Amino acid sequence: MWKWLIAVMIIVPVVEIYGFNVVASRVGGGNTFLLTIATSAIGMVMMRFEGRKVLEDSRARMNSGQIPGRSLVDGLCIFIGGILLVIPGFVTDIIGFTMVFPLSRPLYRYFILKWLERKMKKGQFTIYRR
Repeated sequence: MWKWLIAVMIIVPVVEIYGFNVVASRVGGGNTFLLTIATSAIGMVMMRFEGRKVLEDSRARMNSGQIPGRSLVDGLCIFIGGILLVIPGFVTDIIGFTMVFPLSRPLYRYFILKWLERKMKKGQFTIYRR
């Protein structure tokens, strides 16, 4: 776990700085800064809109007596995508947008559910109760 976290903390900034350099060399430094601010603002608006939709879907499922499993995973994708959209950078923004955007979210949902399934089969999934 720690190895992955350290690798991400080193690789992501290097990739983002490279992305900033590429974009800045093509459109200029000021425009790159404005583009970064615009993508974060648009991403936050999308996150709020999609988050409300998922919350309403979860409430509707619970009110009808169903388990809101898919909605919870969608909410997790939107939350992670929102965090990535707040982090300045173009690569994290692209990943964040695809996690928040409803047409590409099922891809992430599939991988998250497969990961959870593997953890549960191996017995590595623990639920803590208060």
